[in-house]
Amino acid sequence: MSIFIEIAIWAMNVFYFFVKLFPTKNKVVLISREKSTPSLDFLLLERKIKNIDDSIEVVMLCRRLEKDWLSRIKYIFHMIRQMYHIATSKVVVLDTYCITVSCLKHKKSLTVIQMWHAMGSFKKFGYSILDKKEGSSSKIAKAMRMHKNYDYIFSSSENDKKNFAEAFGYSDQLDKLVVMPLPRVDLLKDKDNIMRTKEEVLKKYPALKKKKTILYAPTFRKDKSMVKDITKLIDAVDYSKYNLVIKLHPLSKTVIDDKRVIFDNSFSTFEIGCASHYMITDYSAVVFELSLLSKPIFFYAYDKESYIGSRDFYMNYDRDMPGVISKTADEVMANIEAGNYDIKKVKKFADYHIATVKGGYTRKVAKFIIKHMKKS
Repeated sequence: MSIFIEIAIWAMNVFYFFVKLFPTKNKVVLISREKSTPSLDFLLLERKIKNIDDSIEVVMLCRRLEKDWLSRIKYIFHMIRQMYHIATSKVVVLDTYCITVSCLKHKKSLTVIQMWHAMGSFKKFGYSILDKKEGSSSKIAKAMRMHKNYDYIFSSSENDKKNFAEAFGYSDQLDKLVVMPLPRVDLLKDKDNIMRTKEEVLKKYPALKKKKTILYAPTFRKDKSMVKDITKLIDAVDYSKYNLVIKLHPLSKTVIDDKRVIFDNSFSTFEIGCASHYMITDYSAVVFELSLLSKPIFFYAYDKESYIGSRDFYMNYDRDMPGVISKTADEVMANIEAGNYDIKKVKKFADYHIATVKGGYTRKVAKFIIKHMKKS
């Protein structure tokens, strides 16, 4: 496998040598394989860059790499398109690992920025979990030059820099870590936007106006073992007093049919959170976004020991989570009923992991990018 990868990378670099003969333009390219549509962060960033300097061309290349062979073949052609835009851009911004960025030899004038798609450092990823159940093979990671060629890596706060450095394999290059929370924090902290979002959610689901709403947003799991535990939570809720909205991870294939519950596919987790009174999660990084709402957060950690064994965290889960941790659905609901929460702890958690930025988060990221375009 490693020999095949080496040959493929060599062939890519030969082809890329000629692609690099195209002249560099006043252009920034935003690349993601998280999903096939631009993220909110990318959309906000594009608009702000054009607002500051409309002479800059912004190209977004977003395509999820699926596992079937037809999708993989299509992705090869997408990579050729990536090569052209990388070779003719001054700055590349990523929110995931990108094969063409890490495996190819680029022009010296190119600046590569890893923005990553999740806020804060919660679950371990990248180099922190090589050869673990949820991680990549160290041999494949080495062969695929995982997370190589970055000039800068964004961290959501000073307190998370070392964790991001470890995850990307830059622990000995901390000077490449820059405190720069994601652009979407502008919207997550905007009270007017939160109110508008709440109104939109209630318009879509008017039943949520009648009772207090509980949002449950579990992390992604590759298997379907979570169905029985989700069902336990569904059965534990008193629907004469509460609404229950469940937001499964976008990659989840889990299907549960229960008319007592709203399984939402129309809004983001944070958007549903704007119209919720209580939030339940487990090990999802969405806890950083939810903490910005300063509402009660509860943790339904029915498989904590096994999950830690397969993935692990950068923080002490039992000590650092901004809410009560329960192993059973009945315990979760009992804590909600009893009002066992501390909003001050939720706010402290948000402040610790998401740095405060003056003048706007999107603007700071955009100006950082533009500054490095001028250096090219």
